[in-house]
Amino acid sequence: MNARTGSLPSYVFCSPKQSRIYAERTEKGSWALLPTEVEWRNRQVPILTLISARIQFYQWSCDGCLVLIKVVDNGGDEIETARYLSSPELVRNPANHCVPIMDFFLDPLNSSQTLMVMPYLRPFDDPEFGTIGEVVDFLKQTLEGLFFMHSHGVAHRDCAAGNIMMDGRPLYPHGHHPVRLDYAPDAIHDVHPLSRIDNPVKYYFIDFGISSRFRDGEAPYVLGTEGRDKDPPELSLHTPYNAFMLDMYVLGNVYQKEFLDKYHGLEFLQPLVSSMLQDQPEGRPTAEAANMAFQKIRLSLNDSILRWRLRSRFESAPERVVYDTLAVAKEGIYHLKRLLK
Repeated sequence: MNARTGSLPSYVFCSPKQSRIYAERTEKGSWALLPTEVEWRNRQVPILTLISARIQFYQWSCDGCLVLIKVVDNGGDEIETARYLSSPELVRNPANHCVPIMDFFLDPLNSSQTLMVMPYLRPFDDPEFGTIGEVVDFLKQTLEGLFFMHSHGVAHRDCAAGNIMMDGRPLYPHGHHPVRLDYAPDAIHDVHPLSRIDNPVKYYFIDFGISSRFRDGEAPYVLGTEGRDKDPPELSLHTPYNAFMLDMYVLGNVYQKEFLDKYHGLEFLQPLVSSMLQDQPEGRPTAEAANMAFQKIRLSLNDSILRWRLRSRFESAPERVVYDTLAVAKEGIYHLKRLLK
């Protein structure tokens, strides 16, 4: 192994026999592009031309950053809603947690579709949450973001876990691969994230495909059973229901299933979450009321609690001993570094 390959992990190398097998399979088309991938390949040149010439964005530093491009049919409301929430006066507001759309242009392959360019984001729970404070910050941002949407007349209607993402750049200062998320941009070397508690991220709501925008004085009632979360009891094709109250249930279900059901030590959030999960929509708090309730909860917490590790409800006693020991050691190093500054 020479100096050029000495830093590469062993699994990137293969024997001459393996090389021949890969070459034969490549010739047979084993790794040929799928039909959808062919479409994106055909869009490559016109997209790159448009992006390099047009993308300018208000607050997102995009020199060398990754972007995601979504194909949207022109006939729906998603484009209008996304344009509104990404308008200059709204996108600059720090309370806006809607994914910012950096540009729109017609699909060069199909004029009935529009391509929306947005920042590349990472799933909100990858890597896993490590401390109570990280969960508290997630609730703060998502409740703030939902209140912002509602105060501007937009109900998301699908703010489930799969439609909440984060800008993971603070956790991966040198980047990561967009598909092999645990690897460096070269897709060869693995990467290890920094902690959220010391490197805060921003969370975003994505996918406004079934969202509704209500003008002043317009009743916020809708029909439909679309959406990732099928638990809300009011979902109906025949009986109108309040779209804003639906959001409260769906987001409350995220908190319940992704945090309270998984971890110990978050019981102080249960009254708020339970109120959001009331069967009767009129019994749930508005986004504004939920924000106010959360702020009271946050003020009642001792800051030292925020750095306590999240303890899984499913870890064994031996695992708990090991993880607690590691957490204490990590916290000791953190405080030592602060003293030495």
